[in-house]
Amino acid sequence: MHVDIIIPAYNEEESIGKVVNAIPMSLVREVVVCNNASTDSTKKVAESKGATVIDVPQKGYGKACLAGIDYLTHKSIQPDVVVFLDGDFSDHPEELPLLLDPIRQEGMDMVIGSRALGSLEKGAMMPQQIFGNWLATTLIKIIYKYEFSDLGPFRAIKFDVLKDLDMKDQDFGWTVEMQVKAAKLKLKCKEVAVSYRKRIGVSKVSGTIKGTILAGHKILWTIFKLI
Repeated sequence: MHVDIIIPAYNEEESIGKVVNAIPMSLVREVVVCNNASTDSTKKVAESKGATVIDVPQKGYGKACLAGIDYLTHKSIQPDVVVFLDGDFSDHPEELPLLLDPIRQEGMDMVIGSRALGSLEKGAMMPQQIFGNWLATTLIKIIYKYEFSDLGPFRAIKFDVLKDLDMKDQDFGWTVEMQVKAAKLKLKCKEVAVSYRKRIGVSKVSGTIKGTILAGHKILWTIFKLI
């Protein structure tokens, strides 16, 4: 099974090397770091660790992920599974087998690494993040009849299924769009408990009032617009 990893990264020079180093490379064909308008040494550090780096000049979490998907689509042999992972070292890349095993052994289409079910380091998530996750997943359950506990960034999905989702969001609504579309298509989804620690550096979303408001608005808007 060909497994490729997409890591969107904006000014993560202090953490991106740790992320790539922690990935169990025996399970992975290629690590693709989508350098999202970074003004630091993110690209240089990622390349020094053996990652493929794609420059994405316009800011946007979703933009970076879409660029990674486009790159993988044009490979002569496309991946069977793509894994999304943040570049701030808050996720635990060594837990990758937890996400891949349900796809290999149970035929799951998508596996979400749930921080809500797993081990959450104190201070790793802001109160507004915890509440936002609860609200969004509750709305998905009510509207789409699918039960999730988290919108966690650490996730694995079959590549052909991902392409069928026809992802569009270019910023904060990326994860919730994927889960809502998966629910609408009745995909075989599973959550697994994962660990989560304080990120290195300041969050570009929850670390500011503006970012928190924009992300919350976009997540709720995405949930309702896809009905």
